[in-house]
Amino acid sequence: MLSHNQIKYINSLKIKKFRQQHGTFIVEGEKGVSELLSGPLKTVSIFAMSDWLSQNELSLQNRNIDYQLITADELKKISDLVTPNQVLAIAAMPVATLPDPRTFSGMALALDGIRDPGNLGTMIRTADWFGIRQIICSADSVDMYNPKVVQSTMGSFGRVNVTYTDLQAFFGALPADIPVFGTLLQGPDITVKKFTKAGIIVIGSESHGISKNLIPFVNEPVHIPRFYNSDADNQAESLNASIANGIICFEICKQLFKNNF
Repeated sequence: MLSHNQIKYINSLKIKKFRQQHGTFIVEGEKGVSELLSGPLKTVSIFAMSDWLSQNELSLQNRNIDYQLITADELKKISDLVTPNQVLAIAAMPVATLPDPRTFSGMALALDGIRDPGNLGTMIRTADWFGIRQIICSADSVDMYNPKVVQSTMGSFGRVNVTYTDLQAFFGALPADIPVFGTLLQGPDITVKKFTKAGIIVIGSESHGISKNLIPFVNEPVHIPRFYNSDADNQAESLNASIANGIICFEICKQLFKNNF
């Protein structure tokens, strides 16, 4: 049976201040917990219903992971999901290391003012799919350990290094020959542009796009064309940030993987 203090502690992890204070975060559902247990992050404890435990208890015992049997009603008291799914885990936050901009190499995403948890989670999942292991967020972006972000990553939270910093200062220290990709109206069509070198993909906020103070650092601008009947009314003004991110990652990585970046 869950104690009052356990319920209070777990629910406190839905708030950023307490996640940072305890150095832990929530992972919910069979998919997310399965990814947690098979990945590099430390599992602190697990709270699960009987069906899930019957299949996983021996593995937890062999790995000395603390676990507790709970009822469906108890799971509802600690879950952040509308329909709780069998199991909830508490995981330890890893130490995330910000890449040194002066020696940066490879591929990364830079997320500027992404505040929607679902969008950030989807972007982490997209980065994982395309083999991008670094995401650098502006300080005002949503916390990656927000339960809704973790849920939206579908398990990718443990495979991508996500850090937070002043993006203007970061780009200011970046060598001039590092490509910085970003969607700008004056950029060439992304579907015909040639990409020859890995760099950093900048994704702007859902409402304002790339911040004005970051635009000067975008040395490889592109735009995503839209295909529509020019006579039609009420065209969408923009793409969702996570959708735009997926298109850009696909077009750039499609070419760069051929060149074994």
